[in-house]
Amino acid sequence: MRIVIAGQTYHPEANGQAVFTTHLAEGLAQQGHEVMVVLPSERFKSYRTNNQGVRIEKVSALPISPNHTDIHITPFPQWRVQRLFKAFQPQLVHIQDHYPLSWSILQAARRNKLPVIGTNHFLPENLLRNLPVPAWGEKAAQRVLWRTMLLAYNHLDIVTTPTETAANILRQQAIRVPVHPISCGVDTNHFFPDVTVDREAMRRQYKLSPQKALFLYVGRLDHEKRLDVLLDAMHILQRDDLQLAIAGRGLHQKALQAKTAALSLNERVRFLGYVPAPDLPGLLNSADIFVMPSEAELQSIATLEAMATGRPILAANARALPELVENGLNGYLFRTNCAKDAAKRIQQLMEEQHRWPRMGLASLERVSNHSIENSVQQYEALYRKAVQLHANSRYNAKATPQTKKINNFY
Repeated sequence: MRIVIAGQTYHPEANGQAVFTTHLAEGLAQQGHEVMVVLPSERFKSYRTNNQGVRIEKVSALPISPNHTDIHITPFPQWRVQRLFKAFQPQLVHIQDHYPLSWSILQAARRNKLPVIGTNHFLPENLLRNLPVPAWGEKAAQRVLWRTMLLAYNHLDIVTTPTETAANILRQQAIRVPVHPISCGVDTNHFFPDVTVDREAMRRQYKLSPQKALFLYVGRLDHEKRLDVLLDAMHILQRDDLQLAIAGRGLHQKALQAKTAALSLNERVRFLGYVPAPDLPGLLNSADIFVMPSEAELQSIATLEAMATGRPILAANARALPELVENGLNGYLFRTNCAKDAAKRIQQLMEEQHRWPRMGLASLERVSNHSIENSVQQYEALYRKAVQLHANSRYNAKATPQTKKINNFY
């Protein structure tokens, strides 16, 4: 099957959407499908590359703002998209978001009477926490953002989300097309309990104490990740036998570092910066507990990766995280945005160090159904279903008012 996958981000970016899209595209290519990924170009001009059997087309784009030079928007992608479709002749389209490039891909798919699937990685919180929106305007802003998303996704044939929680969130927003939860998956060939890792050497490499218990966070350092809650919890505990390592980059990094200094936590909290992909499995295997305090996770690939290495998990009781963590089994959940409860759970884990191996085994068992191979197989089956459904759909007859509305949106 010839498949077009479109979105904003891809390898080597390390955010959840990029990791999922890369794994899916490469997994499909390994199964013999022809895959073309279409993305905004970070070089301003369009260009093509190939990686792991995937054709990658970068469409000319501009930075969204001087302060966000890593986010690019394609202002007028239609001409380029038309040429790509004419040359590639896709049989199915899979979009990853509702932004301008994916909109243009959706238009082209409908003009060519192709089935279109969309995966939702979007929550308004992921945008609003980094925008100057006053608290009194957040609910109205959320409604506007959801309507913008649904304007695209209600014109798809099928929508997927990573978890049942994420599917229910969409259903509450009056999505009008079928929604299927399919895990983003985790690369269990890359992330696994590795007894050959020299834990002390890995910790020393990142200037972490080999003697202290290591609580590790990996991910973006943005506001909705609520790392400030962990800093407050560390301040409450005042324990010298544990350390918190924060790996990643983001818009909230300077504020978090300033808070760390203000709370006199510099000896117990370390910011590791970006951790290269080859180092990440070893770092996870060197940690004692993985922490995810975020209030806005539709799944959390970082948590899946930690579970795949056999780590106990400490996570906020928010959004989809309770689907991964069961209290007392493979870790603990704490009340969202509550530093006192987070501190209580950290204290509890420190008192239950004898249970960490069993918790790690429970994480391994819970993650066993989340392999990339399993997710790719589920998507292949869904693609076949979409093609079959679309063969009998109204789009094969003639353009409908809805189709014309999409085509005239930009």
